[in-house]
Amino acid sequence: MNADRSDGADEADADSSPWEAVFWDIGGVILDLESVQSAHAAFVADLVAEYDLEVDVDEAVETWRTAVGDYFRERDGTEFRSAREGYARGVEAIVGESLPEEAWKPTFDEHVQSSIRPIPGAVEAIEELAERDLHVGVISDVDDDAGREMLEAFDVREAFDSITTSEEVGRTKPDPAIFETALEKAGVDPGRSLMIGDRYDHDVKGADEMGMHGVAFGAEDGPAVGYRIDSPEEILAVVDDERPSQ
Repeated sequence: MNADRSDGADEADADSSPWEAVFWDIGGVILDLESVQSAHAAFVADLVAEYDLEVDVDEAVETWRTAVGDYFRERDGTEFRSAREGYARGVEAIVGESLPEEAWKPTFDEHVQSSIRPIPGAVEAIEELAERDLHVGVISDVDDDAGREMLEAFDVREAFDSITTSEEVGRTKPDPAIFETALEKAGVDPGRSLMIGDRYDHDVKGADEMGMHGVAFGAEDGPAVGYRIDSPEEILAVVDDERPSQ
């Protein structure tokens, strides 16, 4: 919520909107995932060149994706696993040995920072919501530092009143703990809260089971979908709706 607004404006907004909070996932909702894949591919190409590896870059990229994917698939249920450790495993799979973080992460971070881009309309929608009498938050399965750095790269970090990550909570969506933590931070009624996500089971259904209203952005259909949007900016029309959907 924007503390610089006048009391009169706040009261007008409170009278006109039933919503108390809008929560955003990061990957696939704020962050364009294709841009992340491009950053990772460029980083892998640098690894192949730096270590003079006799392997095709496309093959190395596939090795990276398999190693990182296997790392996350090995977790127990909704247990949090650091993406940073997964990337270290990917590096090891390509190079053939474990490398200290300082040997690869600066280059990795450079590629990510130079390549990632937001979903069209996400930044504008977040900035507009930040001007309203709403709690604007993040609920995302990311490492703490990585999540904040992505939001800072898009100049929207300060637009959020709270950021709740799976690293902080120790569990990933759809575990109730991550939604409970976010709602406690915001101090809002789950029934007057929206959760925007691109995955049905994790984001939309997980939020719905906590009494929140799931907003599907690219997520599959299902009974937990309270609203569906085709662009991030369409969340503004949802917020302007006269009452929460039942």
